[in-house]
Amino acid sequence: MTQSFVHLRVHTEYALVDGTVRIKPLIDATRSGAMPAVATSDLNNLFGLVKFYKAATARGIKPIIACDVWVEDLDPAAEPSLLVLIAQRQSGYKALSRLLSRGYSENHHNGRMILKRAWIQADSEGLIALSAAADGDVGKAIVSGQFDEAARRATLWQELFPEGYYLEVQRLGRTHDERHVAGAVQLSIKLGLPLVATNDVRFLKADEFEAHEVRVCIHQGRALDDPRREKRYSQAQYFKSADEMAQLFSDLPEAIENTRRIATRCSVTLRLGESFLPEYPVPEGQTMAGFLETVARTGLEDRFQKFSDAKKPAEEAWQQRYFDRLAFELNVINSMGFPGYFLIVMEFIQWSKDNGIPVGPGRGSGAGSIWWLIA
Repeated sequence: MTQSFVHLRVHTEYALVDGTVRIKPLIDATRSGAMPAVATSDLNNLFGLVKFYKAATARGIKPIIACDVWVEDLDPAAEPSLLVLIAQRQSGYKALSRLLSRGYSENHHNGRMILKRAWIQADSEGLIALSAAADGDVGKAIVSGQFDEAARRATLWQELFPEGYYLEVQRLGRTHDERHVAGAVQLSIKLGLPLVATNDVRFLKADEFEAHEVRVCIHQGRALDDPRREKRYSQAQYFKSADEMAQLFSDLPEAIENTRRIATRCSVTLRLGESFLPEYPVPEGQTMAGFLETVARTGLEDRFQKFSDAKKPAEEAWQQRYFDRLAFELNVINSMGFPGYFLIVMEFIQWSKDNGIPVGPGRGSGAGSIWWLIA
């Protein structure tokens, strides 16, 4: 009998260094396995999100937006640990996007982006968190025999994610797996925290393990048979069926059932095919379109003052031809909804000129416009 299970940690080809799962085959496997949803959780990025979302929704599969992230440790001297963040709703997706953007812009070192705990604390609304099993700070404490410390850390995460903090359990054939699972079960009972089972999927089929290792070696700059190479992955990290996962965790059926419950709680809709431009701040009482027109007309009039008498046309109404052309261009810009874009471009062009940075003619239709000459 097919069991109720949803994969919540799948690393795709967009993981760049440790995932080989392609989006379309992933959706095909999810559908053929009668799973209602699936999550991709590439490390520190959402690069494959649009492709994943479109492919999943087209096949009637619910796409769950998730991401593995590095988080700084409570001890500043300790190495960061993993945490899995899942967007429960729109606010969670926006929070996850902000956290990733902030990490890359403010705390990106030696090729690794690390989130600060304070950032997560200030921006966790709409997010569900998984403990990342033995790779999370709670899991590391369990494996090292520090149960009280694991409980202290889990309590902090529980308070930070009141809508859902799950103790993640895995059985990937590693020596520490059962020690971690036993500790997680004990911690679950002590703190009332739910368990959730994942397979930390890195490749789609069981026979793709070696191909996955080749990709990892390319990133590490190591040979496949190098005895010094760190071997972090196992042959068990393929896209297992619901029945396989249910059998693997037959002693913890709630950990399987919780995957479905998390999937049921998650619902994020992406608005694709639309342009979302920043709102340019304009004076009170004015619209962006009106302000653009005012600035443009003022700039054109200033240009007229710089014309030498020798360059001024003989006809009396020569300036009106320029104003007519400007009105035509502004109508095109405003009808397409781009006044804010042109105002923003105007601002960084002016900043460049004010700071002695050469500004070229640009390219495209804007470069041949009246507006560009007066920007």
